[in-house]
Amino acid sequence: MKRFYKVAAVAAVDDGFAVTLDGKTIRTPMGTHLRVPHEPLAEAIAEEWLAQEETVKPHTMPLTQLASTALDRVAEKREAMIAHMLNYADTDLLCYRAQSPSDLVARQTSLWHPILDGVAASLGVEIRVTHGVLPISQPEATMEALRRKVESYDDWRLTALQSAVSALGSLFLALAMLEGRLNADEAFAASELDETYQIEFWGEDPEATKRREALRNDIAAAGRFVELCLRGYPPMHS
Repeated sequence: MKRFYKVAAVAAVDDGFAVTLDGKTIRTPMGTHLRVPHEPLAEAIAEEWLAQEETVKPHTMPLTQLASTALDRVAEKREAMIAHMLNYADTDLLCYRAQSPSDLVARQTSLWHPILDGVAASLGVEIRVTHGVLPISQPEATMEALRRKVESYDDWRLTALQSAVSALGSLFLALAMLEGRLNADEAFAASELDETYQIEFWGEDPEATKRREALRNDIAAAGRFVELCLRGYPPMHS
């Protein structure tokens, strides 16, 4: 659609900060007023709208899209979202290691093992790993601890977590990113380790390049979204 406004701004309201276009509060696709709890996030969303030129392109406004998701979907579908993300624990990318070649095995161990160790230590649980494709299940105590952790997130952080899990293919990577152990670039590199290894041997085709760039952008948006949200919270502790 064509840009129909001149100014995008932030206005303080009773329940946080509204993003406005020419003084009128933006509405989400479901008609909810776009109000967020933290001023830095509201300012970043307003900047996305200000950056639009003659045509408004929603795909260039990931923070607006994530905020809309938090407002329109998370409150009603919170339990289903949590259940979906917890399903990743048994199929998590980081838990299924190659058996060969040896240099790939070494890369996976070097990069992935410390990430899993960090998540396991923060939760006080064991995280099982296997080599090959035979399925594994995480211990019941691990699943209970993961559920408690994910349920502790408010709707805003839960939205960022869902976006990160989907893009990374890993609940453990997403948790490490949200808890500040990895930045978005590090999380992307860890999630694409196998793909990067293959590219070193065979090269990268244009479609794969586009796919990887889209994933990188999604992960970066989730990382920035949670970072902006966390500016409104006290420091997080493991």
